[in-house]
Amino acid sequence: MRVSPVRSALLLTLAFALPLAGCSTTGNKKKGGDSNRYVARDVDTLYNAAKDQLDKRNYKAAGAIFDEVERQHPYSIWARRAELMSAFSYYLAHSYPESIQASQRFLSIHPGNRDAPYAMYLIAVDYYEQIGDVDRDQKISQQALDAMGDLTRRYPDSKYAADARLKVDLINDHLAGKEMTIGRFYQRRHDWLASVIRFRRVADNYQTTSHTPEALERLVESYLELGVLDEARRTAAVLGANYPGSDYYKRAYELIQKRANKA
Repeated sequence: MRVSPVRSALLLTLAFALPLAGCSTTGNKKKGGDSNRYVARDVDTLYNAAKDQLDKRNYKAAGAIFDEVERQHPYSIWARRAELMSAFSYYLAHSYPESIQASQRFLSIHPGNRDAPYAMYLIAVDYYEQIGDVDRDQKISQQALDAMGDLTRRYPDSKYAADARLKVDLINDHLAGKEMTIGRFYQRRHDWLASVIRFRRVADNYQTTSHTPEALERLVESYLELGVLDEARRTAAVLGANYPGSDYYKRAYELIQKRANKA
């Protein structure tokens, strides 16, 4: 899953890319040397060197130099800006653990800052970007869901909350897809009780996702295989009430009719 770096860059630029009046962009460097060497430099030179690397799309180098701004000048007014710019730079570099660490450091030092919602959003998006396919472990998905939830609960009116809510829906759909994959696996093995547990979890915990009608239909299949006809009928009724025109309801209805005719 990928969030547009351009969109994020525009958001951050509005808050942070303020020019440093009257400062040089050259820095103190020896001829032929590495401009990113972490020697002691004044805050203006360091900050502008980091900004220059960011403009050149050398994102990881930018993050490292922004870190130096904070390390060498922790009490400067630019240290706070550099902390979050570091997190943003590492995000653009796809160095998500470093971005999360930098964002968390910002929140620990400036918990009530007006840019705290953005720091929380960066953490959530860092996790979100790492979500893999449904066949892989979903720990990251849960971390993304938790981070998005924290943001919307603490800052429900922030400009990042709406995007976070949308991503919560997408993450839930992803997690439901994982449960469906496992449930189908158990069905192929004729492990009907295990499949019921997985499909029931989708029906109960991810009701608004795209996987719900299939989960209900597969629950009907599994209940019928277990010989629990009444539960199969109740599940089919729920499916019919919520998805009356779906192919899943038609199949569930046919399965129940077939089982009733055999009885």
